[in-house]
Amino acid sequence: MKMHTGEKPFSCNICEFRCTLKSSLPSHMKIHTGEKPFSCNICEYKSITKGSLKYHIIKKHTGEKPFSCHICEYKCIRKNDLKTHILIHTGEKPFSCNICEYKCMRKSGLRRHIKIHTGEKPLSCNICEFRCNTKSNLQRHIKIHTGEKPYSCHICEFRCITKTNLQTHIKIHTGEKPFLCNICEYKCSRKTVLIRHKNTHRFKGTSHPPSISRIITVAVNPSTTTPAPPH
Repeated sequence: MKMHTGEKPFSCNICEFRCTLKSSLPSHMKIHTGEKPFSCNICEYKSITKGSLKYHIIKKHTGEKPFSCHICEYKCIRKNDLKTHILIHTGEKPFSCNICEYKCMRKSGLRRHIKIHTGEKPLSCNICEFRCNTKSNLQRHIKIHTGEKPYSCHICEFRCITKTNLQTHIKIHTGEKPFLCNICEYKCSRKTVLIRHKNTHRFKGTSHPPSISRIITVAVNPSTTTPAPPH
């Protein structure tokens, strides 16, 4: 019943974690103790939960993908991943921000988005003062220090830190421009470039062009009004 009401009566005495089931709390506590009782019999991987170990074995060793989409060729390891994938076809975005109009398919995506509003940056680089709100952003940043560029173009010598940057680069060769302006006929290969372009429409006629930070604010919160020119 608690799963339906959203009630989470069990809480961690170290952090703010709360859960519905008492049985979920011991697994969480292992994050703090560092205990990883489940070991892979093929490699040195260890995990906190049996489920995590099972996922690791399938992903890294067996390659098995038992769940498949009935619409396209997508296959995955976990049933929940398939459910999320299906939303791509239905267009459904069940998780919405209560501050702005942002919607997404995953609860984790919403949690990441909320940190834009709160300004929370709990993760920090151990080399410089960089801070961020997601593990993936921190890993990407660390590569700046290491110089690692694991993704390379198969057409030219371009190398980059992220897969997303490589996909964007490839569009230079293909000429693909998937991002379209809904006001004029402008097309481009990057979403960020489209945001900048659309703001030329939004701020058209103002005597002072907006700052980059202002453009980002408007992009995150579309309800933000056009700024008054500075005195």
